[in-house]
Amino acid sequence: MTFNDFGLNKQLQKAVNDLGFDAPTTIQVKAFPVIKSGKDVVGLAQTGTGKTIAFLLPILEQFKFSKQYEPRILILVPTRELVEQVKEEVEKLSAYMNVRVTSVYGGTNINTQKAALLAGTDIVVATPGRIYDLAMNGSFKLKAIQKVVIDEMDEMLNLGFRTQLKNILDLLPEKRQNLLFSATLDENIELVINDYFNAPVKIEAAPHGTPVDKIQQSLYLAPNFNTKVNLLIHLFQKEASFTKVLVFTSSKNFADKLHALISEFFPTEFGIIHSNKSQNFRFNTLNHFQEGVTRGLIATDLVSRGLDISDVTHVINFDLPEEAPNYIHRIGRTGRADKDGVAISFVTEKELEMLEAIEELMSMKIDQVAFPEEVVVSDVLLMEEMPVVPGVNYSPEATIKNSRGAFHEKKKKNTKVNLGGSYKIEIKKKYKKPKTRGQKR
Repeated sequence: MTFNDFGLNKQLQKAVNDLGFDAPTTIQVKAFPVIKSGKDVVGLAQTGTGKTIAFLLPILEQFKFSKQYEPRILILVPTRELVEQVKEEVEKLSAYMNVRVTSVYGGTNINTQKAALLAGTDIVVATPGRIYDLAMNGSFKLKAIQKVVIDEMDEMLNLGFRTQLKNILDLLPEKRQNLLFSATLDENIELVINDYFNAPVKIEAAPHGTPVDKIQQSLYLAPNFNTKVNLLIHLFQKEASFTKVLVFTSSKNFADKLHALISEFFPTEFGIIHSNKSQNFRFNTLNHFQEGVTRGLIATDLVSRGLDISDVTHVINFDLPEEAPNYIHRIGRTGRADKDGVAISFVTEKELEMLEAIEELMSMKIDQVAFPEEVVVSDVLLMEEMPVVPGVNYSPEATIKNSRGAFHEKKKKNTKVNLGGSYKIEIKKKYKKPKTRGQKR
C-alpha cells in the first residue's frame, strides 16, 4: 500500500510526494479511514511508528479554508520540543494549502503567544499548562474547536498535566472529535477516555512491549558510574560507526557529570539536554545534533518520547530507566523508517532487577557482551553509589540532634534593647506618648 491509495487531495498528495514518503506505517494505514469518518480514536503505538503523520493526514484532508479568527483544531503534546516538531510537520504537509498554525508553550513570552492567537489561527499546537493559562485570560477561544488531539498521553500524565488537561477538556465544546495517541494504556488514561470520549475506536499498531524491528540490542555489565564513563569513551574512540548517538542517563545530575567528563576527551562532539537547560539552549542543542554538528547527545528521558530525530545510529543506555516501558521508548529513537539501529546498555548490579523487568516485557533476552580488557575498571564511587552502613554513613538527623548549632551567649554590646532612638524617648517623656504625624484615630 502507498499514500496514493489514501485518495488525498492534490495539495496534500503533492506535499507528501515532496517529503519523499513511500509506504505508510501500520498506525497510519489503520488510523486514516477511522479518523476521517469522524469517530473518536484511541491509538496505541510505540515510538517511531509515525503517529504524528497518522493523525495529521486525515485532519488536513478534511480541512476547509475559513477566514474566522478562532482555531478549529487543538493538538496537545507534553513538551516544548514536541510542540515545535508537530508544528513543523503541519507546515510541511500544508505547504500547498492555506493553513495557519500557532505553537504555544511555557518558558517564553506569553504576550507574544497571546497576540498570535488573537491575530487568528486554524490549528494550535500546545502544551496543556500554557494553553490553559491563555484560555483563562481570554486569548484562546475554544468555542470553535472541532477536533482535539492528545498526543503522548502517558507522558503527559507522567509530567503532571492531568489537572490542566481535564480543565481544558471541560471547557471545549461537547460536539467535537477526540483523538488520543499513546504508547501505553493504563487506568489513568482509561478514566480520561471514559469521561470525555464517545465510543472511541481502539487502534493498536503493535503489542505493548514489542521492541522496534531491526534494532540490535546488547549489554555490558559495569560496576559503577566511572567505569561506565571509561567504557563509553573507549567505544567512541574505537567504533567509527558511532556517528549519531543518543546517550541516556537516569538523572539530570548524572547527565551533567557525564558531559563534563566526556568533554575532556571530545570537547566539541557532545551536546547535553535536560529540563534544567533553557529553551533556546535545548533547541540549539537538538538542531546541532540533528544537523551532525555534534556526534553525541547526552539526555534524560525528556527526548525519548515523541521527538523525531532522524538517522540515529546508536542508542546507549548509560543507566537503565526507572520503568521498563521507557526502555522501549528510548531504543525507539534508532532503527526508524526501516533503517537498522543499535541499542547498547551499561548495567550495574543494582540495575539487574530492572533488566529482568525489561526482558520480561519484551519476552526476549538481551545479549551480554564481554567487557573489554583494555577498559579501566574504576573503584572510585560517586556519593550516590556509596553503600549505606549504619552508624558510619552521614546522618543528618543525628547531626541535628547532637549539635547546638549556632546558639551561644550574646556579646555584651548585643544585649541592648532597641527603644526606638533617643529622640523618640525624649518626646515620649515630654508628651507622655509618642508624637506622630497624621490624623488621630
